[in-house]
Amino acid sequence: MLKSMTINILTKNAGKLMAARLIFKRYGIEVNQIDKDYPEIQADNSLEIAKFTSLQAAKDLNLAVVREDHSLFINALGIPGPYTSYIEKQLPAKKLLEIMQDQPDRNGYFEVATVYAEPDGFTKEYILKAPIIFAEEERVEIWGKNYEAIAKWLINNKK
Repeated sequence: MLKSMTINILTKNAGKLMAARLIFKRYGIEVNQIDKDYPEIQADNSLEIAKFTSLQAAKDLNLAVVREDHSLFINALGIPGPYTSYIEKQLPAKKLLEIMQDQPDRNGYFEVATVYAEPDGFTKEYILKAPIIFAEEERVEIWGKNYEAIAKWLINNKK
C-alpha cells in the first residue's frame, strides 16, 4: 500500500488552489496551501519566476513546494508576459482590445510555468503555452495541466 502523499502549493490565489486540489485529488495526493509571501523576481518568462520562488520557499521551509506563475504574451505589442499584471492595471481590457483591433497579428499565448522544488535544489519544471487570439473568450481548461504533470511524476517517482 502506498503511503499517503501531500504536496505543498505556494499560492494565495484561490483559483490556483482550487485547480491544484482538483487535479492532485485524482491521484490521491492531498494539497497543503502555503500562504506565505516570497518576493518575486522580475524576469522575461514565467519559468524563471516560478523556479526562483519555489526554490526559495523549499529551502526556507525545508519542504517540497510547488509554485505556478502565468503570463500573457501579446505578439503585436512585444511585451514580455510576466509584465502583464502591471500593464493590466494601466490599460483596461476594453482599451487593449481597441488597440488590438487594427493590429494585423492578433495572436498571443498564455504561458503557465509550474515548478516542483525540493529543499536540496532539485526541481521538476513544466511549461504550457496555450495559443490565443485576442477577441476570443478566455478558455480556462488549461490551468490544471501542469499540476497534472507533477501529480503523474510524483506517483511514478515518489513511492
